[in-house]
Amino acid sequence: MTPSDDNIQKLKIRKARKSDIPVLLGFLASLALHVSGSPPQTLKKKERKRLQDILAAALVDEDKLVVVAELPESGVVGMGYIYVWRSQGIWEQAGDQEFKTGVIDDIWIEPEYRQLGIFSAILNELVRFADLRGGQELMLEYSVSNKEAEAVWTGLGFKTTGVRAAAFT
Repeated sequence: MTPSDDNIQKLKIRKARKSDIPVLLGFLASLALHVSGSPPQTLKKKERKRLQDILAAALVDEDKLVVVAELPESGVVGMGYIYVWRSQGIWEQAGDQEFKTGVIDDIWIEPEYRQLGIFSAILNELVRFADLRGGQELMLEYSVSNKEAEAVWTGLGFKTTGVRAAAFT
């Protein structure tokens, strides 16, 4: 269903609830498939349970925020997840300092609802959360194969500062 302009005006960004977890699991699976370029697959029960536990814990952690984008006629069409990461300064001369980084973990908008301003609305809420928690910087990761994400994030001023290498053990 293509959303109408009137429906988009009624977009609501709200904190996710426990009842949203099944939809959020679907979004996370879609994101993983999008990044890997894999055909549709079903999550293993063990992985589904692991993700459910992570999301449920995030919903009650004051340093984490999961939001959903909801449209009246369509329901939940997107999500965003951020957490505040605390680290101590490493230089003796600096004394005791705590640095706070807002880590944007996942953002997903269903494909038919992209280019409608939903991403910006979610991102604004995530940035506001990090700011309210004293975040001094924002950090995120995306797969180098996800050219769509790269274009969006670099267009917003994010700069690559490192590459995380991974290998199967």
